[in-house]
Amino acid sequence: MTGKTIDLDQHRGMTAQKATELRRLLANVEANEKALRLRQDELEARLLAAPAANWREAAEKARYLLKLFASSPSAQDPRRQKLIAAVLRDFERLARK
Repeated sequence: MTGKTIDLDQHRGMTAQKATELRRLLANVEANEKALRLRQDELEARLLAAPAANWREAAEKARYLLKLFASSPSAQDPRRQKLIAAVLRDFERLARK
């Protein structure tokens, strides 16, 4: 054996190379989605662990839920998008006081 690696992808046709690249990208996306779900589960467990100690913490929980809702199909209505944006601005403004 030698220490030099061989790039096997260069010995295959373009169609096979593209198929391999797509499989690799798909596997990467699936791994990222799984990691994201795990982080979201951890965040939600922490948000549920204790009641908010003040309005700022309560607003953070509400902000998280609003952002989840904003990405759902039912929140795509322009009026709902405006309402979500207005509430998030309100949270920011009130948090500075």
